[in-house]
Parts: sequence; C-alpha cells; structure tokens
Amino acid sequence: MMKKLLLSLTALLILMSFKPGTTRLITGTVTDGNVALPGAVVATVQSKQMVTTNTNGEFSIKVTDQDTELRISHIGFVSQVVKIGKAKNYHVKLIADSRSLEELVVVGYAAQNRKVVTGAVSTVRGYAPMQGRVAGISIIGGYKPRIYAVPSQESYAKIAENAFHKAQSDPLSTFSIDVDAASYANVRRFVNGGALPPTDAVRIEEMINYFDYDYEQPKGDAPVNIITEIAAAPWNKEHRLVQIGLQAKTIPTDNLPASNLVFLIDVSGSMQDQNKLPLLISSFKLLTNQLRAKDKVAIVVYAGSSGVVLPATSGDEKTRIKDALDKLRAGGSTAGGEGIQLAYKIAGENFVKNGNNRVILATDGDFNVGANSDAEMQSLIEEKRKSGIFLTVLGYGMGNYKDSKMEILADKGNGNYAYIDNLSEARKVLVNEFGGTLFTVAKDVKLQIEFNPAKVQSYRLIGYENRLLDKEDFNDDKKDAGEIGSGHTVTALYEIIPVGAKDVLSGNVDELKYQKNSPSNGSFAGEMLTVKLRYKDPKGSISKLLTKGVTDNALGFGTTTDNFRFAAAVAEFGMILRNSSFKQNATFEQVITLAENAKGKDKEGYRSEFLSVVKSARLMAKDLLSIKDKPLINEKN
Repeated sequence: MMKKLLLSLTALLILMSFKPGTTRLITGTVTDGNVALPGAVVATVQSKQMVTTNTNGEFSIKVTDQDTELRISHIGFVSQVVKIGKAKNYHVKLIADSRSLEELVVVGYAAQNRKVVTGAVSTVRGYAPMQGRVAGISIIGGYKPRIYAVPSQESYAKIAENAFHKAQSDPLSTFSIDVDAASYANVRRFVNGGALPPTDAVRIEEMINYFDYDYEQPKGDAPVNIITEIAAAPWNKEHRLVQIGLQAKTIPTDNLPASNLVFLIDVSGSMQDQNKLPLLISSFKLLTNQLRAKDKVAIVVYAGSSGVVLPATSGDEKTRIKDALDKLRAGGSTAGGEGIQLAYKIAGENFVKNGNNRVILATDGDFNVGANSDAEMQSLIEEKRKSGIFLTVLGYGMGNYKDSKMEILADKGNGNYAYIDNLSEARKVLVNEFGGTLFTVAKDVKLQIEFNPAKVQSYRLIGYENRLLDKEDFNDDKKDAGEIGSGHTVTALYEIIPVGAKDVLSGNVDELKYQKNSPSNGSFAGEMLTVKLRYKDPKGSISKLLTKGVTDNALGFGTTTDNFRFAAAVAEFGMILRNSSFKQNATFEQVITLAENAKGKDKEGYRSEFLSVVKSARLMAKDLLSIKDKPLINEKN
C-alpha cells in the first residue's frame, strides 16, 4: 500500500512540475551607442527565430522558454551575444569592427563591408571627415573611412511606365495576371535599411498584390471570381479609378493534392551572409513543418556544380529533411543553369500524376557559371515548363541581388516569385499562404478589358508593364500567362479619364477619318467596360472564358470598400516612389490617410506595417531632398 502511495505522489509531483513550452515577446533597440542601427539581424540562438531591426533600430521577437541567448549582428560591427533574462526590453550596443571599417563601400542603398560586396568596386583606404549625411550610413566618432559611392551590384529590369490610351482608337487592354509580391518586400527592405529603392525595383502591381483582399469566393465550377469597383481617383477627383479583383477558390489544406517538391538551393559563396543561406535554411524548415505524409521532398544544391543531397523523402520524415538542411554550407561559384537542369530531372523522376509537381528555387540570383544571362535563363526555363512542373522562386540577400533574373524565371516558368528578407516574410509566404504559393488552381490566366468610348475618353493600366500582351494573344492558347494559387487574390487598377473631363495626359492626335465616331448605344450604353478572363485548368491545354460587364456607377470615395481604398493607397505610394509622370496630386500624406482608414481586420499586421514603411519613406524623401546637392565626402581632406 505504501509503495502505491509513493508512486502516486511521485507521479503527481512530476505532473505538477511539468509546464508546456511557452513563448513570450521581448523587444529592444540596437544602436552604436548614439545612432539607431536599422537592418541589424536579431536571432535566438536556440530556437533559430530571426528578425531585423526597423528604421528606428527597434525589434520584437518571440522567444521560447528554452531560449537563453540572442545573437545580434550588423555589417561593419562586431556581433554580440546577449543573455536572455526576465526583462522584457533590451538595449544592445554594437561596437564597430575596426577591420571592416578599414574598407567600406556605399552600394547605392547602404554602407557595406567590402568583403560582402561582389563584383568590381572602387574603394579608397584611409580616413576622411564625413560631410553631409547619406541614408543607411551611421557616422560614429570624428573620423571615418573615406567612402566613395559606387553602383550597387543589384540588377532590375527596366520599366517603361504605362501611358494613357484613347478608348476610341485603342479600346482593348490585354495583360497576364501577376501574383508575385517580391517587389513590396524588397522595397520594404530598402526603406527599413535607411534608403529609398531604385525606381525599377518598384513594380506597383506586385506591391498591391502583396496584400490580401476580402473578395467573395467563386461560386459554381469556375476557380476564379471577378469583382469590380469604381470611384473617383484620389490623386485626381476628375478621373475614375477602376478596381478589378480576382479571387481564387480556396481549397482546404487537407484536400490539396499530393506534392512532389524539389528544393533547389544556391550554396555558392555569395550565399554565406546571415540574411542568405542561414535565413534560407530557417525558411525551408518552416515549409517542412507544413508537409503531409503524402508529400515528398528532394533537395538539390548547386555552387560550382550541382548535386542531390536528399533523394525524394516522405513529408512525415521531417527530422531527416531538416538534418539535410542543417548540413548545407556556402562556398564556390554559381552554376545556376546546371542546378535547374538537375532539379527538373529529379522532379520528373518522381512526377505525381494529378499532383502538385514543383521546383522551389532559393537564391540571390547571382549566376556566374554556365547559362547565366537573362536571355539564356529565359530559354532554359521556357523549355522546362513544358514538363508540367511548376516553379516557385524565393529571393534572398542584398548587394548582389539579381531581381531581373528571378522575375524572368518565375514569369516564364509557370511560377511565382517572393523576396524573403526576414523570417516573418518566410512565414507569410510558406505558412500563411502555403496553398496559394504552392498549389495552382488556374494557369495561363489572362485579362482583356474592352473600354466603351461613349463613357471612357482615355485609360491607363497602373503597373503590369512587364505583363502586357498583344490583343491577339488573349485567344491564343499557346501564349503563356500567369498562374493563380489556392486562395490567392489578384488586383489590377485602371485610371480612367471619362468623357467630358479634361484630358491633358493622353496626348493629341488628329481625328481619324475612317473610324465610326458615333458613341456606343443599345443595351450596352450604360457599361463603362467589359472584363474578359481566360484561364486553363492546371493540367489542361484549352482555355475557358469568363466575362463581366461593368456599369458606370461610381461610388463616393468614402463609401468604397477597404479593399478599394487600401489598394489605391498602395498604388499611390508606388507612383510616388517611381516619381511617376502620372502621379498628379499624389502625396505621402494622402497615402497615409487612405491606408489608416482602410486597414480593416489586419489580423497579421501587414497593413499596419505598410503605414510604417510609408512614414519612413516620407522622412527619407525629405532628407534626401535636403542633401541631394551635397558631396558625399570632403575631397580636400
């Protein structure tokens, strides 16, 4: 009896002492003692969580009860490990790395240690007093390294901004949809790092489509629903703004088809920075947690050459997958083309009929061995997409980031493209949007808008410059277009100059002699435009057509939905960043007002974060205007 009593008491004590794993939020700031350090990496040593500091040097990070240390690092400073105690807030002072300060370069958007900058750059050793202020550079003490501004090694495809078209002579606007969201995350990275982005890094449609919109789900068999809304354009009250929203059908995760995934990971020397391969590994661990037993994963890596480090493995063998990820190390040159060839070969060998067959490429895009030009990469990926294998592209890093290559790969490879600048973004793309990122519900999705010249004088598509199609392409099923995933939303905006309004933006041409100049009439007289959408089933080759007429029932701007007002705010912000020829009366203040009043539920806080980005950009824009004519250094010293 006594033995049973002792056993019962022991069991009770064990149960009482057991506490489930918990997390708590700690906050803090990172400075050099005087100046806040934006872009510092704050990571938990044990649970491998990672965040970066904002423009005020502030951070917040969730820690578990197993976490005992934080590691804080920043380019040009000595990394520091901080013990985690009971405190909720930590102030961390980083010490400048004297070795790094001997040679420092400015790469267009921020100061960087010379050893992390790839390509040929000009630097001058020695010290000189700094004159003026440069966004992204903290001045520490009296004498600093001499700094020359040099071009960033990042590359972006040139964007020729869409202009206004006359509805009478050019009534059709045709383009491929775009679910990519890389541009906004990249823009945020620049702003949080203390600088405004290059103009061609700002793709307005990707900024708009970064955010989710509360559109109605499709009904019936169609995988996509078309939603429209019209109101006055906030930057010109005489104009109309038309929102065209697409909502893809949401498929519950349990009902999604089996996945055959190949992780294609760049382990070249350019990937060794903390925000590249280490962040990439943490990202893929998050994705691994989402896999099911019916899914399978292989891992292919490439540097100077490529190889398989994990053959196709069941999704329920998570420890094995994560162990393979933990063993990855960066080093060597970058044979991107060879890696792509091998990844598609492995995916083909494990092809799942009626399943989700996909290569997930993670890289900074800095291919420098074998097929590496934009044209060569396009040809390679266009050939591979015929295999029925889709592509997801995840971009990492800065300094030598090749956005132009990444965008081409995703656009031409039946895929999507995201930029991962921190673990929160990885969670958004690979956890919160798991279905939309990896499971296509409709492919080769094209939109063609026909404008009624009785209502529309001129029109302009905002963004989508690199997605434009010829009008004949709409009915050509051989023409490639964008894909849309489970639960994804796509939003496009048109600015319209209605008949009767003054048009000074579309240019003047002589009246056409042989065109019918009489306005539209009959049963369509009230329509402003017609939306036509073509799509194919994921495994299909014949397109299907959806159409929707849109009447001229413009709402008062204050009565529009949060969807409409927030999308308008993001578009206006993009036009300001691009210094668009068509920004008209756009202002930072108006963007902030629009966004503040259209945050809606904002469960994940993405819209609130957008407001912070806009406010930081506004401050930097004023700062840059005040110093734009000042030299970076005092050459006399």
